Amino acid sequence: MKEVLLKKFEEIFGLTQDVKVYFAPGRVNMIGEHTDYNGGHVFPCALTIGTYAVARKRDDDTCRFYSMNFEELGILESSVEGLKYEKEADWTNYPKGVMWAFGEKGHPVLKGMDLLLYGNIPNGSGLSSSASVEVLTGYILRDFFNFDVSNQDLALYGQYAENHFNGVNCGIMDQFSIAMGKKDHAIFLDTADLSYEYAPIVLQGYKIVIAGSNKKRGLGDSKYNERRSECETALSELQQVVGIQSLGDLTEEMFETYKSAIKDEIRIKRAKHAVYENQRTIRAVAALKRNDLAEFGKLMNASHISLRDDYEVTGIELDTLVEEAWKLDGVIGSRMTGAGFGGCTVSIVKDEAVESFIQKVGAAYEQKIGYAADFYVVEIGDGPCSLS
Repeated sequence: MKEVLLKKFEEIFGLTQDVKVYFAPGRVNMIGEHTDYNGGHVFPCALTIGTYAVARKRDDDTCRFYSMNFEELGILESSVEGLKYEKEADWTNYPKGVMWAFGEKGHPVLKGMDLLLYGNIPNGSGLSSSASVEVLTGYILRDFFNFDVSNQDLALYGQYAENHFNGVNCGIMDQFSIAMGKKDHAIFLDTADLSYEYAPIVLQGYKIVIAGSNKKRGLGDSKYNERRSECETALSELQQVVGIQSLGDLTEEMFETYKSAIKDEIRIKRAKHAVYENQRTIRAVAALKRNDLAEFGKLMNASHISLRDDYEVTGIELDTLVEEAWKLDGVIGSRMTGAGFGGCTVSIVKDEAVESFIQKVGAAYEQKIGYAADFYVVEIGDGPCSLS
């Protein structure tokens, strides 16, 4: 892969002296969806697929960007001066946003770079291709300019860029799980205070299979921000009657006691998902620690039902993938993962059932939806690194 990237860099930008090669993973969240901006727990892991970069620092303030995934756009140029979101800048708003965020956080980026990217995360799949690019850019900036920032800072700066530069009101999970990834472990993260622990994912005899719906969605123009707003309103209504900082502070019993303070049926459903999903995530990690994969799978299934019925972020594509998975022997759990409205499902499937899972779910999906899904048998990998 490295040789292919260097050859392409030379073709696009000329000589390859002083270049470095980097990688940042994508992520999948095993359970704990739409809890990260509600002060709850999440349980994501970094993947061995992700985004590669070849980068070279320049002596001027020009940035030249090129993506092998969007070759039709050619080289997109920008200056590090006066960075702002521009629709026509397309995907480069992600690296530009991180450069801007570093400046906002007291680490001004004064020199430009030539940057070539290649991602093997399917675009728009819900495996966090955008957060992967953000963390990768931050990692490169730290390396180029010797900024004194931690991997956790890289996650926070990426989220800050997404929120305040790109206008997507995302939580911290995507950037955190990518920046802090650890091979063969998921991260049990409390998004209220960023305390976390690594939990080993031991799947003897099982594989993680991701099914991509191929329904494209844009986060900023999806109903993501609407859901977030509904939860914020529900929280402020609950705070009139109970002393909590976030929906993640509530147990199921507390929620049932106080939910009448929420003045709208839809908001009750949204808040219920946030509360119950957080508790499911806590129980799922406990199940994994005692090696109870069957219980973990049941909680994954319950998570999907809640996302479908209470949070209403699944849609026919994701529901079809999950419901077809549930019909098959050898599948212990399946749910949508990511923001929803398209994107992916994650399933835990017995080794010997993986091939028939892909064949049967794939055939049923194509028949019902009219186009094919993509399938990836994935492994859990480390966070960002230099490949030079």
